[in-house]
Amino acid sequence: MTSSIDLGMPGASGVAGVPLLADGEKQTKRDFTSDQEVRWCPGCGDYIILNAVQSFLPELGLRRENIVFISGIGCSSRFPYYLDTYGMHSIHGRAPAIATGLATSRPDLSVWVVTGDGDALSIGGNHLIHALRRNVNLKILLFNNKIYGLTKGQYSPTSDIGAITKSTPLGSVDQPFNPVSLALGAEATFVARTMDSDRKHLTDVLRAAAQHRGTALVEIYQNCPIFNDGAFDVLKDADEGEGRILRLGDGEPVRSGEGEQARVVIRNADGNLELAPEATADPARVLRHDTSADDPSTAFALSRLDGAAMTSVPMGIFRNVQRPTYDDGVRAQVAAASPNGPASDDELLQMLHGKDTWTVAG
Repeated sequence: MTSSIDLGMPGASGVAGVPLLADGEKQTKRDFTSDQEVRWCPGCGDYIILNAVQSFLPELGLRRENIVFISGIGCSSRFPYYLDTYGMHSIHGRAPAIATGLATSRPDLSVWVVTGDGDALSIGGNHLIHALRRNVNLKILLFNNKIYGLTKGQYSPTSDIGAITKSTPLGSVDQPFNPVSLALGAEATFVARTMDSDRKHLTDVLRAAAQHRGTALVEIYQNCPIFNDGAFDVLKDADEGEGRILRLGDGEPVRSGEGEQARVVIRNADGNLELAPEATADPARVLRHDTSADDPSTAFALSRLDGAAMTSVPMGIFRNVQRPTYDDGVRAQVAAASPNGPASDDELLQMLHGKDTWTVAG
C-alpha cells in the first residue's frame, strides 16, 4: 500500500500527488544507477553531478517508475541513459516543452529536465523562458560549461566576450547570457546556482529544488576538460574561491571571504548593491538575503554583481516563492469542464460536428 505527501509545501517531504514507497521499503544509489556504460570524457564535471543525483534521489522516497528525466541534445543530455528511472532523450532545445506536456497530463510523476547552456539558451531559449513564467511543476538542471562540448568546441550563449573557440577564432563578440538573471527576469519561482565540485552544496540545492512546487531552475557550473578546461578554476581554488563566492543564505548577510578579507553586499546611497569590506561597512546598509521576497528585483540585482572576471559570484538560492502552477491550473479547468469524467464517444462526435464545422466540396 502506498501513500502520498506533499513535497511542494513548506515543512513537508514528498511530491504532491506522487505515490511514495511502501512503509519500510528502502532505496539506495544502486537502485537509481542504470546498466549503461557512462560515456563522458575523463574529468568531465558531469560525472560528479550524476553521482550526486543518483545518491540524492533515494531521499525523495518515490518509486522509480514515478520519476522521469527528460533531456535535449548535448553532453549533459546523455543523463537519462545513466539513471534507472523513466527518461527521454528528446530533441534539441525542446525538453522543457515535452516536460510541460508530461507534467500537465501526469500529476503522478516527478518530472526533471537536464539541459546545457547551448541546448537551453540557444535553440531552446523560447521554451525555457515560457516554462519558467508558466511555473510548470518541473525541475530544470542547467549544466553551464560556457561552450558547446558535444559538437566539439563552438562558442555558446554563455561564452565570455573574447572567447577563442572553433567558431570564434578571433574571439566572441556576443554578449553572453546570465542564466540566473534570465530566469529571474522571467519571474521563475525558484532560481539557484551551484557548482559541480561542491558536492554538499549541490546536494543541498537539489534537495531544495525538489521540495519546491513549481518550476525550479538550478544552474550548475560544470567543467568541460576538453574544450573549456578550467573555466571555473578560480572559484574552485581552496584559497581564492572563498574570496570570490558570495554565499546566499536566507536571512543572512550576503558575504564572501574571511577575516580581514571579508566583504559584504550593501545598499549604497543610490539604493544600488555594491561590495564593501565587512569591517567598515555600515550595518544598517548590509543586505540580508530574502529568498521569499515577492519582488525579484533584489535577487536580480544580486545576479548582476557577477561578471566575466568572476570576482563576486553569488552562489546558492536566489529566489524561492510560491505561486499557482500551470499544470495544476490546467487540470482544474479540465475537471471543471468535465465534472462527470471524460467525454463519451457521442459527446466527442457532437463537438466534432458542431456549429464551427464546414464541408469542403471535392
